Amino acid sequence: MNLSRRRALAGLALGTTLGAAAWPAAAQGGTAGYPTKPVRLIVPVGAGAAPDVVARLMAERLGALWKQTLIVDNKPGAGGIPGMSALAHAPADGYTLGFVPAAMATITPLIYKNPQFNPDTDLTPIATVGTSPLLLVTPASSGIKTLAEFARHAKAQPGKVNFAAPQSNSLPHLAGEMVSRAGQMQLFFIPYPSPPAAVTAVLSGDALLTADGLPGLLPHIKAGRLRALAVTSDKRLTGFEDIPTVAETYPSFEAIGWFSLFAPAGVPTAVAEQLNRDVARVMQAPELVARLAEMGIYPRTGSVAEAREFYQAQRGSMKRIVAELGLQAQ
Repeated sequence: MNLSRRRALAGLALGTTLGAAAWPAAAQGGTAGYPTKPVRLIVPVGAGAAPDVVARLMAERLGALWKQTLIVDNKPGAGGIPGMSALAHAPADGYTLGFVPAAMATITPLIYKNPQFNPDTDLTPIATVGTSPLLLVTPASSGIKTLAEFARHAKAQPGKVNFAAPQSNSLPHLAGEMVSRAGQMQLFFIPYPSPPAAVTAVLSGDALLTADGLPGLLPHIKAGRLRALAVTSDKRLTGFEDIPTVAETYPSFEAIGWFSLFAPAGVPTAVAEQLNRDVARVMQAPELVARLAEMGIYPRTGSVAEAREFYQAQRGSMKRIVAELGLQAQ
């Protein structure tokens, strides 16, 4: 089977086919014994969404490295439950993996009464693929230039300053609630059906704050319509060093999106270690790093143990905020 056919089977068409450069390490393949047949990669979101795009970029390169097909299997639905459940109940042999966004692994198990999977017993993190910080923005016309100024304005009007975010219990919603609590602001949350709708609410003056990833906000920031107040990562972002972190105003604050490779619990240690090494290898390709930067995603590498530590820390953070907000499973 030729290389172009393998790429096609990896499912790289998102309305148009993403360009695919030859992967120089392909000829070397993986370590002996794995994988010896196609690998299924479950993505618990619909085709074309950011996690799906990143998953397919990774699948292309892993498939070339292994000389095997990675079949991207999109299973969208309520909080990612169909995909996460399918992953959790798949054989733990390394031939079914999951490309999992932060919300599916940390928020869904907390806000659904029957999520159909337990991330602590059914799944195991293999590799942290990348992080996706959020920006907090306000209308440029508001005259507010810093997060501290925004907090003073909001505290002077408790419950009257609107915060827009896509859907209740989404990561942008919870990040905004965390900022509100950190600054004792009592923001009034208004849910919108999508990130663009929340951004439009801020642009129109219906809300004074929203949180979203870089790609959806940068055009408005560059055009002078929105002002970035802070980024939710623990460090300033390369290329955007003029935007302070929330933690510079509220120490220890962090609320980021991320993507990780998961496997069913019990996957062989040797397979987990190889997957971790191979993911780190392909995700550091310069052309892929540049492509992800355009999407506001920053590759993150580390061992299997570090991936698990990162996940547990992120899960613990979400547990705390959900408890503090008094959110009840539905």
